[in-house]
Amino acid sequence: MHIAVAGNIGAGKTTLTRLLAKHFKWEPHFEDVVDNPYLDDFYHQMERWSFNLQIYFLNSRFRQILQIRESGKKIIQDRTIYEDAHIFAPNLHAMGLMTNRDFNNYSSLFELMESLVAPPDVLIYLRSSIPNLVAQIHKRGRDYENSISIDYLSRLNERYEAWISTYNKGKLVIIDVDNIDFVNNPEHLGMVYNRIDAEINGLF
Repeated sequence: MHIAVAGNIGAGKTTLTRLLAKHFKWEPHFEDVVDNPYLDDFYHQMERWSFNLQIYFLNSRFRQILQIRESGKKIIQDRTIYEDAHIFAPNLHAMGLMTNRDFNNYSSLFELMESLVAPPDVLIYLRSSIPNLVAQIHKRGRDYENSISIDYLSRLNERYEAWISTYNKGKLVIIDVDNIDFVNNPEHLGMVYNRIDAEINGLF
């Protein structure tokens, strides 16, 4: 079984992935942030490094999906391959930070990869307002994220909402993280567990 957690920067994907993995005894697969050789350069010079970064993420997540399917285990994944292709890369292209040539190359590669992998059995989308995202980003204090602008986050949020509104690849659970504090409120966390449990077991 393959569960995936989607959401904007600072929405709480990694935290929820850890909590769900522990509760349901799933194996977590996290986004490769620490060892990513492009991330720091990208945030300082987006136009120069946007294509390299997106290709790195695409490669990393495609490899993850193949490992997930081959393992036969119950796995929860922090961020999906679809977010790169439907949100981050098109946003960089629209902002003039990725050339037409690079974007077309990237899109062609994604389409090939997508034809070879299955979507997650359940997608969990963490919906968040911009003020909440900004607060969470500041709280975790990653140096390379200090230069992220509110305009950039807003553009990403708009694309996330557009993508989720048409998502039809499998079961979808939407959690509004502005109204649910699954980190500090055990009752809220219990509600999240129950919703996901019901989705997995078909108890709609």
